[in-house]
Amino acid sequence: MSAQHVAIVIPVLDEEKALPALVELVGTLDPQPVQVIVVDGGSTDRSCEIVRAAGWQLVETDAGRGRQINAGVEAASAPLVCVLHADTRPPRDMVAVIRETLGDKRIALASFTPLIRGEKIRWGTTFHNWIKTWYAPLITRPHLFFRGVRLLFGDHAMFFRREQFLEIGGCTPGDAIMEEADLCVKFARLGRIRMVRRWVETSDRRIAAWGPLKANWIYFKVGILWAVGARNRMEKNYPHVR
Repeated sequence: MSAQHVAIVIPVLDEEKALPALVELVGTLDPQPVQVIVVDGGSTDRSCEIVRAAGWQLVETDAGRGRQINAGVEAASAPLVCVLHADTRPPRDMVAVIRETLGDKRIALASFTPLIRGEKIRWGTTFHNWIKTWYAPLITRPHLFFRGVRLLFGDHAMFFRREQFLEIGGCTPGDAIMEEADLCVKFARLGRIRMVRRWVETSDRRIAAWGPLKANWIYFKVGILWAVGARNRMEKNYPHVR
């Protein structure tokens, strides 16, 4: 497995503020990913210009994270894929961690552990992000919880085998949010879901915009809407923050 290459897929929409720092950080990864694929959902800012200047592969499609992730994985040639949000900062040895983790054939899907931070670390939301990987399946899919399945989310920087992603049909194309939870349910048929004990740092921009209580309430509410199948209401209750 150590010889297998890793592709990073980054779905974006109007991310010109976040992308320059990510370009710089990805350049320091050791070892390097074999591909960085940015899937743009119709940005009206300089996102695509920044991607081209970085020498990354640009794929353009309709907006919607589920649809964008599917397009990025389709475009990848590497056998291992990590979906990275533009405002998330992975550790320098990210590629090695992915290779080592997926070297265990029993693991179908895995992620890093998110640390939410801006000028300060948001320990409350960081803890909530960790504990909801347990309580979310307990509330919404108890049959999976009692099998040990965790629900992971986009700011965890999830990674998987491309072949298996295609086998399960990828993300639900119309999903703009909560596409990661669906992936966990699908991947649970193939093996274990694991969150590795390595931090990725994710921007607190939503918490800064909404406040901690409102942010965590929105996260909880959107999860419940997903659980009861109210998909058409999820995006409306998850405002766009850039």
